[in-house]
Amino acid sequence: MAIKIVILGGGTGGTVVANLLARSLRDKIKVGQVTINMITDKPYHIYQPGLLYVTFDRMLPEDIVRDQRTLVDPIVDVLIDPVVNIDRDNKKVVTETGRNINYDYLVIATGSRTVPELIPGLAEGGHTFYTMDEAKRLRNTLAGFNGGKVVISVGVPHKCPVAPLEMTFLLYDYFSQKGILNKSEIFYTYPINRVHALEPVSNWAVQEFERKGIKYETLFNMERIDADKKIVHSMEGTEVGYDLLIAVPPHKGSQVIETSGIGKDGWVPTDKIYLNNDNHEDVFVVGDTTNIPISKAGSTAHFESEVVAEIITSKITTGVSLRQYDGKVLCFVESGFDAASYIWFNYTTPPKPTTPSKMLHWMKLTYNKLYWSTVKGIL
Repeated sequence: MAIKIVILGGGTGGTVVANLLARSLRDKIKVGQVTINMITDKPYHIYQPGLLYVTFDRMLPEDIVRDQRTLVDPIVDVLIDPVVNIDRDNKKVVTETGRNINYDYLVIATGSRTVPELIPGLAEGGHTFYTMDEAKRLRNTLAGFNGGKVVISVGVPHKCPVAPLEMTFLLYDYFSQKGILNKSEIFYTYPINRVHALEPVSNWAVQEFERKGIKYETLFNMERIDADKKIVHSMEGTEVGYDLLIAVPPHKGSQVIETSGIGKDGWVPTDKIYLNNDNHEDVFVVGDTTNIPISKAGSTAHFESEVVAEIITSKITTGVSLRQYDGKVLCFVESGFDAASYIWFNYTTPPKPTTPSKMLHWMKLTYNKLYWSTVKGIL
């Protein structure tokens, strides 16, 4: 009987795992010894870092969307049918249409979702840029914005940890080019006692803030938004007024994780070295879905997916795997319309932001084009 691999989720992590497994197990798949099923809830795939560029009209929405089936090796069976239950005891998943699908190996890559409803008033009084609709709405608002106080307020946890900083720096350059910087104030808030979770990144960002005259307040956790008076209230008892609020809402994992009872707030307990679900050697977790305390970023999902694909391949072909994940993450950090920094780090090496340069900016823009090849496992 064929060994059944089931992958939940068609984002970066799920797609990379599917394509790498298709490549490494192709011969076994062809003779019916292995099957790979990808189950996802959407027929399309969004390059999520591109939403930042859509917001500033630097990319078109269609530039960052592809048909999911075109990104996955044809030897993988792709099913568009949301999973509503994960039953690890019986090694099966159940889909919205009632299908019961058994597995020998399960990869959970169901990602994360914004939950702005956790902050009363945010939906009515603020903008975000973490979905396509919200990115386009903010783009349209910025087109008509002619000066005033902009508050960028960050909730936790959230994916793409450098995105709020990038939004701040791009906003500064946008106002400069539009000629309204002298009529505007940019104010940034962050929930802990620095402006980014990673201290070296925070130290670098503070220097950039001070150089550009960007004000900030730390230990500011959004509690509620008064949309009528345009005020953000914090849990710490402070408040800040705004003309335009750009918020990063807190995130949770996929609803199916919670309803299946396998992870609080949708985050699955995951071994940080071997990436298996705790106490389940046949269930692996990649990307935002893990509860590993590292950045929820696309590169994290990609590097984790490479490791998981190699572990599953080795288990099937040799019965043992020595592959481990070292916590590798890397990110470009846009510091304006024509400059970017770069960081990489892992469990033992902290990040060290490089001096922003045009070359790194162009490398980031190049990567935006190459993403579709990387997610196919070609690069």
